Amino acid sequence: MINKPVCAAIVGLGWWGLRIVDSIHGLSKKIAIIKVIDLRAEILEEMAAEKHLRVSSNLENALEDKNVQAMILATPHSLHEKQIILCAAAGKHVFVEKPLALSAEGAERAIRACETAKVTLGVGHMRRFEPAIKEIKRLIETGELGTIMHVEANFSHDILAEVEPDNWRNSKNESPIPVLSSMGIHLTDIFIHLFGPIKEVFAQSTSRLGTRVSGDVISVQLIFESGLTAYLNAIMSTPLFVRFHVFGSKAWAETRSDTHPGQDGITELKVSASGEPVRAKEFRNIDTVRANLEAFADEVTGRDRYPFLREEKIENIAVMEAIIDSATRNAPVLVQHTGNWS
Repeated sequence: MINKPVCAAIVGLGWWGLRIVDSIHGLSKKIAIIKVIDLRAEILEEMAAEKHLRVSSNLENALEDKNVQAMILATPHSLHEKQIILCAAAGKHVFVEKPLALSAEGAERAIRACETAKVTLGVGHMRRFEPAIKEIKRLIETGELGTIMHVEANFSHDILAEVEPDNWRNSKNESPIPVLSSMGIHLTDIFIHLFGPIKEVFAQSTSRLGTRVSGDVISVQLIFESGLTAYLNAIMSTPLFVRFHVFGSKAWAETRSDTHPGQDGITELKVSASGEPVRAKEFRNIDTVRANLEAFADEVTGRDRYPFLREEKIENIAVMEAIIDSATRNAPVLVQHTGNWS
């Protein structure tokens, strides 16, 4: 087991790439950014001056750097699969922002490349690290909620509401439904993590403000292979609203947050069992971006296993594809599973 921090290079210094740098640079003992890669000279100059980091505009520069053990990819979605494969071929561990790829087949190719190279592949779904979500997981696993009947979730905010229409985040190629790839995909990750594979989806997406042809609202009904039903909603142009609600035969549990996940704030958990007063508990938010990256670093250094199953990574992209197909055709769509859940 290695106690030194994993030395990483980050590729892409847009809004979220900068968030990652701020989350771990000088703050984590498990993973350290030593190099940044971006095509914009002014951003690199700022990083070099303010953070005292080595900079480059060339991905190959980091792949050839023997001091770099891992790559953090915060790049446009269509580049993920190719860049993961390049990183794996260079013997670098890879942490990629969501979505892992734009197709389940692409996700499987990327995962296979990492498995062949024997490197760890992390993915930027930080919400399952939230203390309140972990508590819901415990309530489910201990049977305190009984048989799970139904689950509902909403993750909405207006942080990206002013993104220009020609930004890559609004591109039909990069984000066929921007509100799905920005927020909704975090909810499907939690669903899969807690409840297993999803069988079918029925999605509707609308563009209420007219600034995004491919939609600023998405609503999805889902049914799992187990028979469990679920609903999720995400809105790209409304003040922050974060809710996760699990209905069981013995009790229900609901979380609501007052800040964006990972920011300083409180998440309240309420649990209601038949014939008992509603119990309430508050959880102080943690930096879930850092928690995810440190869990990734733990596997790289042999401290612990990274808590994302291979099947979960592929399943979430297959569900994303099915949701896009369903919203496009306005019809229920079966999820095409490529992973082996047995």
